[in-house]
Amino acid sequence: MTNVRCHIIIPIVVLVFALLGILLLALSTDDVEEPTEYMYGIVLDAGSSHTTMYVYKWPADKQNGTGIVTQHDECHVKGGGISSYAGKHGKAGQSLVACLDQAKEVIPKSRHHLSPLYLGATAGMRLLNMSNTLESDQILKEVSAKLKVYPFNFRGATILSGQEEGAYGWVTVNYLLENFIKYGFVGEWLIPKRKTVGALDFGGASTQITFQTTDTVEDPKNAMTLKLYGRNYSLYTHSFLCYGRDQMLRQLLAHLHQAQGSSGSITHPCYPSGYNISMKLNKIFDSPCTKSKMPSQYNAQDTIKVIGSGHYQHCLQNMSGIFSFDTCTFSKCSLNGVFQPNVTGNFMAFSAFYYVYSFLQRTTGITATSPSLLKEAVQAICNMSMREMLEKAPDQQSRLQDYCAASVFIQVLMLQAYGFDDKSFSTISFQKTVEGTSVGWALGYMLSLSSLLPGESVGLRKALRSEVWAALLVLFVFLLLLVLGYLLLKAYQRKASSPGVI
Repeated sequence: MTNVRCHIIIPIVVLVFALLGILLLALSTDDVEEPTEYMYGIVLDAGSSHTTMYVYKWPADKQNGTGIVTQHDECHVKGGGISSYAGKHGKAGQSLVACLDQAKEVIPKSRHHLSPLYLGATAGMRLLNMSNTLESDQILKEVSAKLKVYPFNFRGATILSGQEEGAYGWVTVNYLLENFIKYGFVGEWLIPKRKTVGALDFGGASTQITFQTTDTVEDPKNAMTLKLYGRNYSLYTHSFLCYGRDQMLRQLLAHLHQAQGSSGSITHPCYPSGYNISMKLNKIFDSPCTKSKMPSQYNAQDTIKVIGSGHYQHCLQNMSGIFSFDTCTFSKCSLNGVFQPNVTGNFMAFSAFYYVYSFLQRTTGITATSPSLLKEAVQAICNMSMREMLEKAPDQQSRLQDYCAASVFIQVLMLQAYGFDDKSFSTISFQKTVEGTSVGWALGYMLSLSSLLPGESVGLRKALRSEVWAALLVLFVFLLLLVLGYLLLKAYQRKASSPGVI
């Protein structure tokens, strides 16, 4: 009896493994002959503190946005953001050369002229445009001239609005999570019945919140409707200019300078004890974000000494001073009189949110999954001395002094301004990438501008070419016949060898 079972089970196991092999072959077929079967797109994310180039790819035979777009390459431009080259003729464009040369190497030459190339500038250039429009226009002109030299399909260099930056980030998050469209097991494109995920972005000069809501958005400036794959998505989105990491730190220094007077030194409760630094006043006040706090007797070259005291409670009190929660002309507001409905659904926090959250987890050992745990982790980091922080994160030496301030800022922003509570905070996922693709606005920007996200729904599509499916089907039938033949042979042999058989 045992032998009979073995004779039946063994060929079945062989068939199962054969089918798994066929499935793996089918799933990997799209990776074959990449130079001739993929299309590419390039986005330069020109942020306030630095520029990053992303190269994306998708199957060349997928039309109307049904190709799965993935990240192919990434390059970090050396130096500051393009806005930092104001007044330095030609430097902004020249800074991009190394990464553009890298793009030429990683994209097959036959695809160069077909690859769209975009540059999108964010809050750093928005601030420069506010203070010096001619200078920001000149920088865009210079980088455009440099990008046109390359053999790609240059589609333009532009400054994104805060609303666009938030919306494109939301598109990226939900595209990567396959919340718009999902590739089915049998070669179909399906519209999954999933709720979308909100996007929380924390850059150098601004921070964005975007999520789908059924509530009435009382301020039209915060409302946006996107039509993707035949479905309408009603979004709330807002970008807080001057509340990115770098500009927030400037605002805090300006607040401390104003509160403590204009003597030659100030105490900084968010800097760790044991950390002192001297800086020129233009490092604080040379920004539209701090102009209102500029002292009347201001000399940009005057030097001030900043002395760290490492005091969580005092840091929290002073950080709250750069927010305004007093005035609201709507039914509810987040900060500075800006309308915001209640946060709903799950969220993904990325960019500097991810880096600060990871640093807290690494140095304190606390995984902040609730408001109380977040406060505990923030308090722990703010009460560390510079020496203690160096022992825990020596590779972050140049940034250590700012982690307490950034952590307290996130605490105030998320809990007090955005209104995340015990239930909703636990839905936030802090991530840098999804399946190897960096999370940010750049992918959503390229998808939208390259018409890779259709407004209308898409029909069923096979993922493989017809000849590949035919070959796999023939292989399956052959294996099935082989197994059946084996079973029949074994049955005949058992019958022939059984006692009493005539």
